[in-house]
Amino acid sequence: MRFWFFLLAGAAVLAGQSPGDCQKLVHYGKRDEAKACFTKLTRSPNPAFRAEGFWGIGGYDQANKEFRQAVGAQPKNPEVRVRWGRFFAETQQNYADATGLFKEAIDIKSDYGPAYLGMALIASKNFENKAVEAATTAINFDPKLVEAQELLARLALENNEPDKAAEEADKALKISPEALDAMAIHATIDLLANKPSSPWFDKITAINPVYGRGYELAADLFVLNRRYEEGIALYRKALQLDPDLQTARVDLGVNLMRLGQEKEAYELLKVVFDSGFHSSEAVNTLKLIDSYKNFVTFTTPTTVIKLDKKEADLLRPYVEGELQRAIATYQDKYGLKLDKPVQVEVYPNHDDFAVRTMGMPGLGALGVTFGNVVAMDSPSGRKPGSFHWASTLWHELSHVYVLTATKHRVPRWFTEGMAVHEETAVSPDWGDRLDPEVIRVIKEKKLLPIADLDRGFVRPSYPSQVVVSYFEAGRICDFITDKWGYAKLLAMMREFGESKQTPDVVRSQLGMEPEEFDKQFLAWLDKQVRPTVDGYPEWQKHMKSLAAGARSKNNDEVIKEGQQAITIYPDFVEGHSAYELVAEAFEAKGDKDNARKQLEQYSQAGGRNPATLMKLAQMETDAGQPAAATKTYERLLYVYPLGEDVHKKLGDLYLAAGKKDLAVREFTAAIAARPADVAGARFNLAKALYAAQRKEEAKEQLLLSLEVAPGFRPAQKMLLELSR
Repeated sequence: MRFWFFLLAGAAVLAGQSPGDCQKLVHYGKRDEAKACFTKLTRSPNPAFRAEGFWGIGGYDQANKEFRQAVGAQPKNPEVRVRWGRFFAETQQNYADATGLFKEAIDIKSDYGPAYLGMALIASKNFENKAVEAATTAINFDPKLVEAQELLARLALENNEPDKAAEEADKALKISPEALDAMAIHATIDLLANKPSSPWFDKITAINPVYGRGYELAADLFVLNRRYEEGIALYRKALQLDPDLQTARVDLGVNLMRLGQEKEAYELLKVVFDSGFHSSEAVNTLKLIDSYKNFVTFTTPTTVIKLDKKEADLLRPYVEGELQRAIATYQDKYGLKLDKPVQVEVYPNHDDFAVRTMGMPGLGALGVTFGNVVAMDSPSGRKPGSFHWASTLWHELSHVYVLTATKHRVPRWFTEGMAVHEETAVSPDWGDRLDPEVIRVIKEKKLLPIADLDRGFVRPSYPSQVVVSYFEAGRICDFITDKWGYAKLLAMMREFGESKQTPDVVRSQLGMEPEEFDKQFLAWLDKQVRPTVDGYPEWQKHMKSLAAGARSKNNDEVIKEGQQAITIYPDFVEGHSAYELVAEAFEAKGDKDNARKQLEQYSQAGGRNPATLMKLAQMETDAGQPAAATKTYERLLYVYPLGEDVHKKLGDLYLAAGKKDLAVREFTAAIAARPADVAGARFNLAKALYAAQRKEEAKEQLLLSLEVAPGFRPAQKMLLELSR
């Protein structure tokens, strides 16, 4: 519970004691005296005092009831509402009700600084850019509000601005020389700069020898910078000083989970749950650990793969094979051999994945990396065609290598940019496309300078800025590779590993000031995207005409407008794209060759609609192009490998091409996909096994086929042949 000394308006003091007196004892680390003080407050005739008392001793349910009564007794007192809101935010993680109370306080008193501070704290929890604005407003209304000034220091450090963070912390110390969190910010700056210790912790100890929150604050910043093991050590230090600091215990448990240490994580989070402290992260993570009985683990000397039992048989060959291929590639590219296996966890339920990575549902990402642990969505966890699971796997594994190589001392823009670059390096159709939101930002000249690009990931200033920042970071790495070569990215990576900042690395490795780099990068990018950016309004007109032509079945109009739209904006493959509509128009006119060629362009541009890709592969098969059809089906495996049909058709092509082992893999996957015709699926696998000279296994599949359909003649015939 974070307190600053105040007196509730109009409240009578009980026997000379007020909440401020108790909070002062907390501030100096006098726990026993503070507990006695809060206990005494619980017997106060004033409900606001009783609420603070029960909050102080951990009686959260009763505290909530007392706050409700206090607001009823003092409906025009903004302070009571703010304290209730802080209670909701800090002990219940109920940010919606907390925000409502802060807004009610502002309605009562429009210049009430603590209410804006409450809004800023919640915005900071959600990494919203308006946190800075709200904290600044709080300071403007109440220049002595030290906690708001400390928050500004923390927000600056989260933005990777240590000099500004130190400046803001110094302002807080001018307001109060005993501002403990301001001291903790200074200490964290020292630790992030790789100093073994900081004298600021000694200053904190001199005031409050059990102030665990100082180490908790430092731990939060280390975790934000992906330095998880160091963050975990700091959370442990926080709990050594203050064993009742449940927020640190929750974060320690969640971060141990992130590194795959589920047993200790479970024990810690169970303590939180049993204490009565309300934490959604703790509850959700405990439920997730309980669900691990539904997962199966596969291990090799270099990998650990966790898959849901329902889809493990189907996904394992593909995930394991792609993971091994990526490890071999990155080991060579980065010149680094990992000292422990990579653990990959694949979640068919997206909210489970979000809880695994953040402790809360609602995460929008597809995959997340924590050291050597990768958690990601399963193809079944996303709408078919919206998710390229192999691209995500390569993206996250790049993080494993870059973070390991730099000891997690690397700006976020660089590790994300490298990962986006590596996706497209595997195959041009894997990477993210130029989307309409990126076009808008480029047109409005809102791309961030390289020195400030981390801000776009940590605290975005507009809704799509994170997506735009991924695009920009990836293209920056493309540009560096194009102009200086891939080796230059590796050289930059090594310097980042020495904790150097982006401007310094740009100067030393690229030989120019960051501002000059921005100028050259934007000129390079402009050459690539200018036709689409300038032509975007015209593209929208063509798409409108295209849609109208499709509705009226005017095939010639569809072909004309669609091809013009594709010329302007070839990257657009979302929804019912121009490629698909033009292909349908050609097909309606009986021109199968041009229909097929149009869908081939769609696939090459990165189109991922499984139904469209299946259609293309069948067209290629019908056109006597088995190699092209095989390539299309193989691409579909990276997008949505869950249907039976793709495996059966690809298995037939492999078998016809003499690729017997691959045919066995595909027919095995077809069975794992739970086909309607089980007997036929097992017969197909038996054919492939027979061709591969695995006759006993083929015989076993034939018997299983006949067990399902005893009168299945093809299986009977082959079994007779095998028996002879």
